[in-house]
Formats: sequence, structure tokens, C-alpha cells
Amino acid sequence: MSEEKSEMSLVKKIFVFALLAGFLIMGVLSMKRAMPEAKEERIYKAIKVYSPYELEKRMGGLAILNKLTDEKEKPSNAEILHRLDELDKEWAKEYMRVEGNDVIITRDDDTEVKILIETPKERAFIKSFFGI
Repeated sequence: MSEEKSEMSLVKKIFVFALLAGFLIMGVLSMKRAMPEAKEERIYKAIKVYSPYELEKRMGGLAILNKLTDEKEKPSNAEILHRLDELDKEWAKEYMRVEGNDVIITRDDDTEVKILIETPKERAFIKSFFGI
């Protein structure tokens, strides 16, 4: 009888450990999925100045404001950074191009802004993130 109890307690311990490990793995995966893509900081900040999209604080969290049309998009807090990245990528395909070592941004008033690409990492980031 004591042998049955020890087997049962062993099964319970294994079950609790497996359940804990399962929840831990699910938590890490959901956190990883919610994180936005890694960005090359210097070039991204320089380009972001000209993007028409910015985050705006609101009572229920964050909203994405389009500075050109004053429209607000209110995705869930879990999706907001991914949606902002999508909007920036769509904008970049229309208004950005790479020529030599420069990123050229065409503004709405048909003026152009040049941003120097300093490193190969920045060039790779622009190609992978913006797709240009």
C-alpha cells in the first residue's frame, strides 16, 4: 500500500512539474510574440522623424495617430507595436528609397530628405525591415 502511495505521489509531482513547465513555456512564447521586431536604433530614429505615424497616449492605452489625416487607429495594446511597424513599412514602400549610401525620403511637398547609411548593419536593417 505504501508503494502505491509513493507511486501516486511521484505521478502527482511529475504532473505538477509538467504543468508548471507548460505554463512557463506558453508565457515565454506569448511574450516573444508580443515583442516588436528589433530595430537598428540610429537609422530607425532618423527615419521615424519623417513618418506620419506616432503613438498617442489615451485613457485606455495607446492609439496610433496619422499626422497627415488626423485619423486615430486604436488596436489592442497587444497588437499596437506590430500595427505601427506595419504602417511604417507601408509608408516606407511609397516614400522611401535607397540610393548608394543614402536613404532618400520623399515628403508630401515633393522635397527630399537624405539620411546617410553609416554601417552595413543599418543597410541590412533597412532591407529586412522596410523591404527596400
